[in-house]
Amino acid sequence: MQHPDKTISSVNPSAHHTAQSADRHDRSSGLAHAHNERNKLIEIKNVNKIYATPEDDKVYALKDVSISVSPGEFIAILGPSGCGKSTLLRMIAGLDQPTSGEVLFHGVRVVQPSPRISMVFQNFALLPWKTVKENILLALRSQPTTEVQKARTASDLLEKVGLLNFEHHYPGELSGGMKQRVGIARALSVNPEVLLLDEPFSALDEVTALDLRKQLLDLWQEKKANDTYVLITHLIEEAVLLADTVYVMSHRPGHVIGTVHIDLPRPRFEHHRTKRFFAEVDKIQRLLAQNASIVV
Repeated sequence: MQHPDKTISSVNPSAHHTAQSADRHDRSSGLAHAHNERNKLIEIKNVNKIYATPEDDKVYALKDVSISVSPGEFIAILGPSGCGKSTLLRMIAGLDQPTSGEVLFHGVRVVQPSPRISMVFQNFALLPWKTVKENILLALRSQPTTEVQKARTASDLLEKVGLLNFEHHYPGELSGGMKQRVGIARALSVNPEVLLLDEPFSALDEVTALDLRKQLLDLWQEKKANDTYVLITHLIEEAVLLADTVYVMSHRPGHVIGTVHIDLPRPRFEHHRTKRFFAEVDKIQRLLAQNASIVV
């Protein structure tokens, strides 16, 4: 009779090797997952937002929203008007709080604005009694640099957005596109880790908006390793043109109905309105149509 120990030792060595490989794979997958979790810059976890009306009714703005953003990523949150996407952006900025769920930045819950997160508003939000340069210097007040360095930073950014010759002008003397260039320069002046963009081109004509989208991409590309951009938009082509990943939201109460990873190389403008570009647009259109129960 064969000894039990010998029976155990006669197990197929290739099967044993396979088991070891599977174990190593499981361990490496677990480590990779843990690394990816640690590598998330922004995490929106199961966020809900409910507003109370004067009549004591409840308005459900956001429902169980979860989104994660990695460092250096450009994402777009796209959805119809009133779906809560701007509310979501304000939560990332620390200007609003969820009713339930949480928003994390570097693993820490966001409860107030952070100097490492800047925002570009759709209405420009410039002080009309301050010059272009003074509006940027205002954002630099709390920076631990000399006045000379602050002035140089402001001038450098104005040169990047093509407005150095307008630094002593007032906002009322500028076009809409020029005002938004100032808004972008001001937001970038504090060298943020995250730039939040709340439909920044919605008040502009399409020609100006297209020019600013290209300029925005150039600025992001210049510092891609460090800068993370989060764009709010209701324009599908804008989302495809700018973002790495598009989170598509439903009508109110807003929730994520799909995630589209844009399969287009950069520089993205070289592929604008090509067959591949419109294939990505079509993916998003179908998601929105399915949510609205419309056959495309």
